[in-house]
Amino acid sequence: MGKHKKQEKRPKSDSESESDSDSGPEDRNEPAPKKSKAEGSSSKRLKNDLGETYFELERNRRVSIREFRGKLIIDIREYYEKDGKYHPGKKGISLSAVQFNKLKSLMPDIDEVIQEM
Repeated sequence: MGKHKKQEKRPKSDSESESDSDSGPEDRNEPAPKKSKAEGSSSKRLKNDLGETYFELERNRRVSIREFRGKLIIDIREYYEKDGKYHPGKKGISLSAVQFNKLKSLMPDIDEVIQEM
């Protein structure tokens, strides 16, 4: 919850090594991790079978923008796969445009609390 103390750096002795392996320096620099499909597509607009716009957060989580009973909603929901198609699950929340804008205005405060934790 509080701030962490920085560890002091100490010089390495000749007996300490940067690598745990016995092979040469080529294994010291690990390749960068590959982006998952969700990370690569997080900013792309997608369309479902009904023509509604959505953004994929993770494999089974989406943010959808659609109309429900004549009102615009932002739907953050888990999906499940059945017979090769994705269907909305019970776990999720639908926000009106007013509620979503309020959430957006709270983001700096939310980020601040996250940084403190």
